[in-house]
Amino acid sequence: MIKIYKNIGDELQLIEQPEQDCWINIAPPFNMEQLERLANQLEVPYSYIVDCIDQYERSRYEKQGTTKLIVINTPILNEGFDMEDEATYITIPIGLIILPTMLLTVCSVNNPMIEWFEKNVLRNVQLSNRNLFVIRIFERNIYYFLHYLREINKRISQIEKELNYSSRNQELNKLLHLQKALIYFVNDLRANELVLVKIQRNDFLDLKEDNFSKELVQDIIIDNSQALEMANVYSNILGNMMGAFASIISNNLGHVVNRLTAVTIALMLPTLVAGVYGMNIDLPFQHHPHAFTIVIILSVLVSISFVVFFRKKRWL
Repeated sequence: MIKIYKNIGDELQLIEQPEQDCWINIAPPFNMEQLERLANQLEVPYSYIVDCIDQYERSRYEKQGTTKLIVINTPILNEGFDMEDEATYITIPIGLIILPTMLLTVCSVNNPMIEWFEKNVLRNVQLSNRNLFVIRIFERNIYYFLHYLREINKRISQIEKELNYSSRNQELNKLLHLQKALIYFVNDLRANELVLVKIQRNDFLDLKEDNFSKELVQDIIIDNSQALEMANVYSNILGNMMGAFASIISNNLGHVVNRLTAVTIALMLPTLVAGVYGMNIDLPFQHHPHAFTIVIILSVLVSISFVVFFRKKRWL
């Protein structure tokens, strides 16, 4: 699906054909023939568009003639997008293709970050200022990383409370999915930071004397570093927590086995006494008028003695 936006007055409106200072957003579902025609019409390398659709495309930037390509990874909630990946959150590439007269964004899924710009782009930047628009996308991308990291932290706290009253593996599986998401975040935040630093160092966006944009890029790099550090901290905490709770669950299981073993032994002793007195041989007290009562009392006393012994040894 191809949407073309243009500033008309104070509104962002859809138009039919690409024009100067427009924004073209490419999102699923994809029509590859339509994308190829668009690439030929705009004289954009078709491989740029195809690469951005690849879910596993790495963060990078390159230039061919007057066309610039920037690929960064952005986080999304994994709501059935990748059924084979059980991570709660995943990262996907978003491509920014900068032309002399317009900007293209390409993403393999319907990205909430792009949807936000479709509603709020005029509050931050005009489409004619493409470099600032790209920088604002970088800025919003960091915002979503930080937002999802805070959500992960909340989920970890909730699961931690559930684990205090549960010995099931379900909660540990939830933590495993969150840890997998954090690994994705750490790797892609590091890759994004490397791309941002190189873009700043090489002045890939031709900011020149635009001090405001330069300072904004520097702030974005700092925020990206903070998000990376936060993701590392959460990943370490989560890894240690999973190990601790796995040990607790194993320890609780050991206590349950000890109790069941003690109960089994305590119940076995009356059975042993009853079995002995059930033999067809001469036994003590077999002719006593209260023989049955004596056997019952003996069984209870033996069981109580073992229970007291187990309690002293803290086995029960």
